[in-house]
Amino acid sequence: MTKADNMLSILWMLRSGKRMTAKQLAEELEIHVRTVYRCIDSLCASGVPIVADSGPNGGYRILSRFADSPLVFDPEEQKGLIHASVFAREAGYPHSEALERAMDKLRRYANEKQLDELERHSGGLSVIYPPIDGKHRALLQVLEEATGQGRTLEMEYDRGRGEGSSKRRFDPYGIVYWKGSWYTVGHCAYRGELRSFRVDRIVRLGETEARFERPEGFSAKDFLLGNLLPGSQGAAELETVRISAQEQVLNELCRHWLFGHALTERRPEEAVFLLERSTLLTYVPYFLMPYGTALSIGSELLVRKMAEAGAKVTAHYEAMLAKLEQEKGD
Repeated sequence: MTKADNMLSILWMLRSGKRMTAKQLAEELEIHVRTVYRCIDSLCASGVPIVADSGPNGGYRILSRFADSPLVFDPEEQKGLIHASVFAREAGYPHSEALERAMDKLRRYANEKQLDELERHSGGLSVIYPPIDGKHRALLQVLEEATGQGRTLEMEYDRGRGEGSSKRRFDPYGIVYWKGSWYTVGHCAYRGELRSFRVDRIVRLGETEARFERPEGFSAKDFLLGNLLPGSQGAAELETVRISAQEQVLNELCRHWLFGHALTERRPEEAVFLLERSTLLTYVPYFLMPYGTALSIGSELLVRKMAEAGAKVTAHYEAMLAKLEQEKGD
């Protein structure tokens, strides 16, 4: 038997509740007593609470709270674990290799019928996320480890404004996956305040000897959303925007994070949003452009900005087309 098989067999025998010596375990499994010791050490390292009692009636035993807990997942639990692993892996989960090992163990100890069902459920679910490269996955691993250990990092960060990268000490309170991107949230010594950073803009991370304590009850998710959602920056100037369209089109629009959180009224072919005026002047017109003529917008400001944006796009491509035709003629 493999080491994994021996470990599982020892685990099942100790779960019976009785004490067993290393010699008894070795005789039962027909293995060397030193192999038993190695398996016991590996089980303890994995978190199994095995204790050794000395004396005439001594031996190894498992603490009752662990022995009473189930080691076998029912079919619904197995399906849930398989599907969760698909989501995590495709989202760029930083410990995907460990996750795959866990799923391999689940498959290894399944019978033929269970294995067939697991494979069918695994192949029946697909997730489409932007791919994450090895560098960013490694950065996520460092951030997650530092978060759990309370270790301060030295971070080099590119703010994405063509200004080059800046160095700072950073206490990572958590990592958040949101809208296809990974973020880290924590205390930035450079600014002296809580900040959020996109992981794909981190140039380098280095460990330090400094430690930190995460504030009790702190939520990295709540902090990130609080900085991104409308009205989070104080008394922002808001404007009511009424949009009419086919119900399917509005359903898609309302699933967007900005419009979904700003929705104040909804009817089958009409939706009313309360949006920050600043967003109407910047990226909202460009976000709505792909909808073409499918929308009827009841905001003069937004319609005017969309007309201006459309004119800029048209002028850009007309100039490009003229250049291409000129090059073709030459």
